[in-house]
Amino acid sequence: MSEENRVGSKIRQLREAREMTVKELAEASQSSEESIQQLENGALVPSLTPLLKIARALGVRLGTFLDDMPQSGPVIVREGLSENVVRFSGKAEKPKESALEFYSLASDKADRNMEPFIIDIHPSPEESHQPSSHEGEEFIYVLSGEIEIFYGKDVHKLNAGDSIYYDSIIPHDVHAAGKEDAKILAVIYAPL
Repeated sequence: MSEENRVGSKIRQLREAREMTVKELAEASQSSEESIQQLENGALVPSLTPLLKIARALGVRLGTFLDDMPQSGPVIVREGLSENVVRFSGKAEKPKESALEFYSLASDKADRNMEPFIIDIHPSPEESHQPSSHEGEEFIYVLSGEIEIFYGKDVHKLNAGDSIYYDSIIPHDVHAAGKEDAKILAVIYAPL
């Protein structure tokens, strides 16, 4: 299975296991039926906030979309080289390309409460920088490059070595500042 459709296949699998229709999942996650169908078919690169809402509607953690064989002991990822990658779009109207590549650092850890990722952030068009919110908290540490974070009415620029911790219920958007890629370590907590 292609990594692009890994998330879509998991959504369909979880939805069907819960005997939910596409319409029911769309309503529960405040998404359109068309978006759910496109995600499940791999025709749409998801953005993070809708995916968090879909996970919540299905009663699972965001990381469930990455899990293969959960284990109860520690999970080790050497040199941040995770094989579990999920590509997310920005917030463009009909995204076909990835603006964010999430490399899970704990995809096989069962019963986890946090989602740690190394994220490659690619430059994206300004019109895609639309703040959105979800329950939980986020911690970001910039490994390389420069990022810009819209947080409420504030704008924060962070460079390599800088970090930020915030409540994700406040509308926010994280994107590359300028025309260069950036790399961050992010830990996301989203309650079920």
